[in-house]
Amino acid sequence: MESQTLLILLVVGTTLVMAVQINFYFNSVFGRERSKSSKKYWIAAFLPLAFFYLLWDLPDLPSSLMALGIIFLFAQGYEVSQKLKVMFAILYAVLLTLINLIMLYLLHPSLQVHEAKPDGVPERMLLTLTLLIGCTVMFAVIQAIRLVVKKRRFPLESRYSLVFLCVPLISIYLVNVFTLYSEKNIHYFLSVFGFIVLNVLVVYMLDTVIARFQLTLQNDRMQSQMDYQDANYEKTVHSFKEIKRIIHDTNKHLLVVAEYIERGRGEEAREHIRTMLNEIDNAYQRVNTGNLVVDALVTNALNVAGANGIRMDTELSLREPELPIERYDLCVVLGNMLDNAVEASKSIRMAEDRHVRIQIRSSEKALFIRVRNRTEREVADLHSRKSNPEDHGFGLTNIERMCDKYGGHMTIETEHLTFDNMVMLPFPK
Repeated sequence: MESQTLLILLVVGTTLVMAVQINFYFNSVFGRERSKSSKKYWIAAFLPLAFFYLLWDLPDLPSSLMALGIIFLFAQGYEVSQKLKVMFAILYAVLLTLINLIMLYLLHPSLQVHEAKPDGVPERMLLTLTLLIGCTVMFAVIQAIRLVVKKRRFPLESRYSLVFLCVPLISIYLVNVFTLYSEKNIHYFLSVFGFIVLNVLVVYMLDTVIARFQLTLQNDRMQSQMDYQDANYEKTVHSFKEIKRIIHDTNKHLLVVAEYIERGRGEEAREHIRTMLNEIDNAYQRVNTGNLVVDALVTNALNVAGANGIRMDTELSLREPELPIERYDLCVVLGNMLDNAVEASKSIRMAEDRHVRIQIRSSEKALFIRVRNRTEREVADLHSRKSNPEDHGFGLTNIERMCDKYGGHMTIETEHLTFDNMVMLPFPK
């Protein structure tokens, strides 16, 4: 009776551990943000099925298929394709099966040759104990997977990864020592379960720490992007102030010109007009599509290009001056595209190769932006080559974010020393 109670406790504990573990696993490979609101219902269905699976003694093939089906059922709580769910469910099942076979061979070789069970422990209890130990090892494997996945999203230093991996490794060693040299009773079960809870807490702590660092990093990058947009708005305000100044002074200049004409001093009148036109040309925007953001940003790009010996061609054709796209969003897209092209052109050593072509047009339904520029070398990847790439790699990401917001898309082609960036933004209905 005591061994039956212990077996049920082991099965209940193993079921809970597997639920937590599979949740961590799918959060690692799919991302927690892809969890459905109905995920809790899939977990509720998983728990009784896993409990009875561990309690029943099934043949090998039905047992394997049922285990895979239960894991796949858990994966239904995520917003990913069925193909990915099947693939990663199989991967988890294979990893756990391999670990259990290794643990079974190392800890209980007597089961492999059908001899008497060690210490009089029933086979079902022994298999459940081995599965519980295998889950401990599996936590180390999943933690390694999580660290690899998180490394792609956040630059976690290797020393921190090693520190976090030490906990499951030490836990595995201690659990194996308990299994080999201690009596299989309730205290043994609580000890193994305690080590598993410890590993869960460590993984949770790692997740929380990385999430905090990610949030801090994203806030810093967003602040940099906001500063960048403020600079773009400053350019627009500066253009307005220059235009306002010219308009304010034009009446006075015309009065002077009229006075020159009345006094018959035509040559001086023409000279004053030429001076006034030069002043207007220098102060007024060189682009005049009627759209404030396009005019300000393209004009600024032309000025920067001229100062750096960059040849810049423009082809601008807006169907209507006012676009049904928020000015802030248009600043993000166009500003980053122009800045990327100008920065890449500055690094080209041959002056005659510094060339940027800007094409902006709109239809009734969408805005199309295309910026092409020459590059110093073939572009093998899209990572920033600026002095602080961690602060500048956000440009293309922000463009993609705006494309997602409007249901548009961005296409990049890199060939023959040319970087061709194309964006299509549909107008909101």
